[in-house]
Amino acid sequence: MTAPLAPAGRETTGRALVELDHVSKFYGNIKALTDVSLEVHAGEISCVLGDNGAGKSTLIKIIAGLHRHDAGSFLIDGEQTVLVNPRDALDRGIATVYQDLAVVPLMPVWRNFFLGSEPTTGAGPFKRLDVRLMRETTRTALLRMGIDLRDVDQPIGTLSGGERQCVAIARAVHFGAKVLVLDEPTAALGVKQSGVVLKYVAAARDAGLGVVLITHNPHHAYLVGDRFVLLKRGAMAGSHTRESITLDELTRQMAGGSELEELSHELERATEPGRPQGPDQS
Repeated sequence: MTAPLAPAGRETTGRALVELDHVSKFYGNIKALTDVSLEVHAGEISCVLGDNGAGKSTLIKIIAGLHRHDAGSFLIDGEQTVLVNPRDALDRGIATVYQDLAVVPLMPVWRNFFLGSEPTTGAGPFKRLDVRLMRETTRTALLRMGIDLRDVDQPIGTLSGGERQCVAIARAVHFGAKVLVLDEPTAALGVKQSGVVLKYVAAARDAGLGVVLITHNPHHAYLVGDRFVLLKRGAMAGSHTRESITLDELTRQMAGGSELEELSHELERATEPGRPQGPDQS
């Protein structure tokens, strides 16, 4: 996978599906997020990059309705919003796929696809799960996203990590999500599986969803991203569109920018000819 998965020259029209404007979150005296802004548009992928402790998890929890923001504005379709809980977020069209994936490994793929939203057939004492509908719908929904599993009856735990991520993405698309939040979907995957997942992230974007991709990998972000927000210690370290930044510069900023240059300078000084290199090994 060498070519970018983001169509060139695509322009956004209309207001953002989700917008965070100078949002902050405090836990007592601890500032988890400070003045963070983010826009999510239909048919675009907004990437949030940062190392561990940068504030990515807190940002996810605010968008997903797990935590309320303490300052700033959170808008959905241009309307000021305070989400009460994750169900409220789902009802507003925001689906979140966490890194650990909320699946039941021993249940078949189709059962996990409908987990919590199972259709039924019959009435009264004869009411039961509509297994045929769930199997057929799961197979059709996956194929529509270009995912061709061997058998939707196989336990989802037998799928690779990349395949499970793809099923979760297809599920969100099928159930009408307008905004899809993905928490480090490629973090525990190899190169090939990461490429597969990014392909379906791009497919969700092309289906018209607004996607928030949380990642610490600038190379993965740049393959599919339209907008890039960099977080460092809970604050914004940069905000860029695809047209305004190169992969090299995004990687440099992600790696620490001036701090990395200062470290490089210090390391060069430490290895200058004639400079003591440590205890004599002779």
